[in-house]
Amino acid sequence: MRRETKVSCGAAALLGTRRVSARQGWAGEKSGLFEHPAGVCSSCPRRAGDRSDAIPKWFYLSLLVLITAFGFWGFGLVWADEGPLLGPRTIVVALDGTGDYVSLQEAVDAAKKGDTVFVKAGLYPQDVTIHSKEMIKLVGAGVDQVTILGRDIVVGVLHVGKWPYGATDIEISDMTINDHGGHAVGLFNGQGIVLRRIKINGMLFSQQVHDVRIEDCIIGGSETTGAQFADSEAVLIGNFIHDNDHGVSIAGKSNVRLERNVIMRSLFEAVVVSDRARAVLVSNTLVKNGGGAAFLGQSQSDVTGNVVGLNRVGFVIAPSSQTTTSFNAFYNRDGDYLRVGNPNQPAPELKAQSDITGDPHFVDPGHDDFHLRLDTPLLKIGHFPYLGALAPASTAARRSTGK
Repeated sequence: MRRETKVSCGAAALLGTRRVSARQGWAGEKSGLFEHPAGVCSSCPRRAGDRSDAIPKWFYLSLLVLITAFGFWGFGLVWADEGPLLGPRTIVVALDGTGDYVSLQEAVDAAKKGDTVFVKAGLYPQDVTIHSKEMIKLVGAGVDQVTILGRDIVVGVLHVGKWPYGATDIEISDMTINDHGGHAVGLFNGQGIVLRRIKINGMLFSQQVHDVRIEDCIIGGSETTGAQFADSEAVLIGNFIHDNDHGVSIAGKSNVRLERNVIMRSLFEAVVVSDRARAVLVSNTLVKNGGGAAFLGQSQSDVTGNVVGLNRVGFVIAPSSQTTTSFNAFYNRDGDYLRVGNPNQPAPELKAQSDITGDPHFVDPGHDDFHLRLDTPLLKIGHFPYLGALAPASTAARRSTGK
């Protein structure tokens, strides 16, 4: 007669319920037909000397392989989503198709943080706007080799920042930007913008930009203002600003420093500081303008170490402004200091004791060489080795250099 014993234990939850014949006894256990993991069911009978195995090693190895596989799969998804980490790139623009792009705008749009957009030589009938970008450079092959002309339907040619979007840490150099529609370069709502070795044929306008540096640029030919700042912070160093209605206008709540610039042939003033703006004018040469500088409204200005000569008048100062002057050299036709009025009134009492009047001894003012001759009286004045923007040079040295 056949008997069957129903074996059920705590392991049944994992292994299920199993019937084992009495005829098999525990042979089935030893043959592998049924085996409890050690310690799972302490009430189950075992023969003395039987092996009580732990969880098999293959289980742990399989689990480790599975976890590793999931890890590589997850990394693959992230890599596919973000792409490989690349260093800064140089993106080339060329009109003849030998670069990465023909369009300046497409190249700038493709640039990422740290990239440089290099523009090959050519006349580009395009405009470009840089916005929502950080730490990119736009570099031309040379100021005499790359000219951006603009397009018929767009006012202005180069814009950095765009309402309401800004741009941060943008550097532009070595190219010429032409005027289009009365406007050449616009800086809007940005920060950390550098313009270096750029020729701007028209107006540079900036509004609500901060930490702007304009260096070694040529700005001229505007029918209004060469460089205009509204509610902006900027430093202009070593620029040549010429043949505009006004040279530089500083308005609103701007804070601007002018240092070692030559500003000449402005129809009106070389520099106008108005509203509540703050300005520092140090070591500039302001020559052949309608006026040297006007300080209007409630502006605050510190003016020192400048050469203000060959203008119709020198400084025009409003009583409402706060203007401090020292160590400036004057040589003008109709007066050096005037008070704002209708008409403006001579105000010689505003002259600082440290000011110097008389011929500054330019090298060749008839040909716009405003370096100081070695016999100039403007050497070692105050803490300045020389006054004005341009270091002294002898006529002979200048002529030999020209040859």
